[in-house]
Amino acid sequence: MKAQKAPESWKLVVDSDTINRSIARISYEIIERNRDLSQLAIVGIRTGGEFLGKRIQERIESIENKKIPFGVIDITLYRDDLGDLDSQPVLRGTDLPFSIDGKTIILTDDVLYTGRTVRAALDALIDFGRPKSVQLAILVDRGHRELPIRPDYIGKNIPSNPTEAVHLRLNEQGFEDGVYIETRSKPGRERRGEIKTRA
Repeated sequence: MKAQKAPESWKLVVDSDTINRSIARISYEIIERNRDLSQLAIVGIRTGGEFLGKRIQERIESIENKKIPFGVIDITLYRDDLGDLDSQPVLRGTDLPFSIDGKTIILTDDVLYTGRTVRAALDALIDFGRPKSVQLAILVDRGHRELPIRPDYIGKNIPSNPTEAVHLRLNEQGFEDGVYIETRSKPGRERRGEIKTRA
């Protein structure tokens, strides 16, 4: 199936080759920092973080020839803006097929913005157990933090302003890999979506 194109009004800021190199670099940095991979697990935040986490898991496994547990967490019910949403949120479910107790968790997301999505993910994760530590890996840091959240692994820093939306498009979603910036007339709030993410 042919990959869908992004709207012409969006500006490509990170191409597929850069995304692949960023994922490879993050994977090597994780290995270097965490020598005992037997206690490592990767958890992706639905939806963009899920795909990023899966790619990192596969890359680490191919480098080290070791199995790395992988899970997905749905933060919908942990959001701090549920009462402000115009429509009923869609639950896609959490899938953690392993115990997180005592594990070093690599939490993955696509675009880091205010930090509220990561805060919700940490709340959700702790409901499933007590990890030894949690490290954050993100593909794009666009700044404008509202909470004291700092990633441990960053693919790209992309300065932006609040009137811009940062979109990640991935092959897993039927698109060509790429990160795009869309200029809007006014700032948008942080939202989670199946395709458009500005975490």
